[in-house]
Amino acid sequence: MKNLTKLLGQIVLVCLILVSNSARAWWVGGHSVLVRAAVRSLPTEIPEFFRQGEDAIAHYVYDPDLAKNRAAKYLRKAEHSEHYLDLEFLEGRQLPKSRYEFIALCQEVGVKPEKVGFVPYSIGEWAQRLTIALAEHRRWPNNTFIQQKCLLYAGFLAHYAQDQSQPLHTTIHFDGRAKSDGKSPHSGIHEKIDSIIEYMEVKVLDLAKGQEINAFEGDVMDAVLDHFNSSHKMVDTVYELEKELPEKGQELETWKVSKPVAKFVNERTRAAVQFTAQLYLTTWQQSKSVKFEGWFDRSSSDQTDE
Repeated sequence: MKNLTKLLGQIVLVCLILVSNSARAWWVGGHSVLVRAAVRSLPTEIPEFFRQGEDAIAHYVYDPDLAKNRAAKYLRKAEHSEHYLDLEFLEGRQLPKSRYEFIALCQEVGVKPEKVGFVPYSIGEWAQRLTIALAEHRRWPNNTFIQQKCLLYAGFLAHYAQDQSQPLHTTIHFDGRAKSDGKSPHSGIHEKIDSIIEYMEVKVLDLAKGQEINAFEGDVMDAVLDHFNSSHKMVDTVYELEKELPEKGQELETWKVSKPVAKFVNERTRAAVQFTAQLYLTTWQQSKSVKFEGWFDRSSSDQTDE
């Protein structure tokens, strides 16, 4: 009886894992590859603790998808729309820079903002969280709590930045061409794209090699929205490649990668790595100008600071 109970528990656990992963973006292994490559491509002006924090950042990059677990029904509902933005719902309107301006625009158009999605605003807000944390590091460089926080924020920022690099996270055609009523046919193409990094065994070193990493100038949201638009422009390319993608469960040895698919995967993965790394560099440089109020003093509250 005990063995049966244990077996049933294992079956339930496996089912929960499968269900919780059903709506994820790049598979978690893909996120890990992308963020490791981003960290390795960073210039030496980035603090050493950050460049050596690759394993921690690659650990934290999973967390936004874990927040969509069905066991956390309130969190799941709030988190779900942070990972995409279906641009067509806005009827050609330009994306504003802030979340609340975007919500107002959705109300003007007559669509629920959570239906449209928030991914550019997730990126912008997590970038500014990381900027503040890095400013703390500048002020208290020996505080390990601050260092840990920076790595955590970097993982979250990377996840959303990489989701936006997947074109199907920018469109109502996220899993097959949407029907006339706007509903998705759930064709399975989304999972094929999400899994392609792991399927093709894309290597960290290959993605990190030859990257040109420069900080974004001016308002970081300008760069975020430019990146969103460039990703959205590739939606048609994804569908042009649909018949050349591997079937679900197909063994790698039985699938021949076409040149167009290889080109697409190389471009999108390298773009995701570059975007992530440039956000990291931008947050570091912008953290230099952050000033703290006089009442804020980590050295008096954190005993680890020297």
